[in-house]
Amino acid sequence: MPDTAGRIVWGRPTSSNVMKVLWTLGELGLPFERIDVGGAFGKTDTPEYRAMNPTGLVPTLQEGDFTLWESNAICRYLAQGHASGTPLWPTDAHARANIDHWMDAQQTVLNRPMTVVFWGLVRTAADKRDLNAVGTAIGETARAWGMIEAKLNNHAFIAGPDFSLCDIPWGVHAHRWFNMDYMGLGRPEMPALRTWYDRLCERPAYQQYVVATPVV
Repeated sequence: MPDTAGRIVWGRPTSSNVMKVLWTLGELGLPFERIDVGGAFGKTDTPEYRAMNPTGLVPTLQEGDFTLWESNAICRYLAQGHASGTPLWPTDAHARANIDHWMDAQQTVLNRPMTVVFWGLVRTAADKRDLNAVGTAIGETARAWGMIEAKLNNHAFIAGPDFSLCDIPWGVHAHRWFNMDYMGLGRPEMPALRTWYDRLCERPAYQQYVVATPVV
């Protein structure tokens, strides 16, 4: 499919799931249009949006008459179409499965406690914060990051020596992990994770779509 301006990402740039897709597009050098929906922008409960994405969540990708939702699925689709056979998205079944399971682990292992931490510290008014719940969630989140720390003790990126698609879902949340005000609750030091995060910060697309976006 030719790259055209008909590629549209629906979603606000401060959404972690939207960031995954924007960063992937940036890594692939693909042009796109982005339309603000979700959060303060609303518009995700309209019949028109629900016809594209019945969950009413963001992001949603449109390419001509093709529509796709679920952030990791969108990232895989883009990589398959534009980076198949590269370190980002290899064709070897074992290598790809390794990337796949780490992408899914972000959703199943990291996402829930990380959401509690982020919303509790960043998106909840100070007088309404439950720091006990946040503290518990920090511990759970740290255990999830501990899996990544163990992997990164052995190689530069999550799936091996090369940057791959599974670094994207975790990398979006790493920026938040390292840049929130923990209100004195603290978080464990993970030197390999920090080195990996610093390595991601050297990537122009990460800078543009993740680091440059306020942690709000």
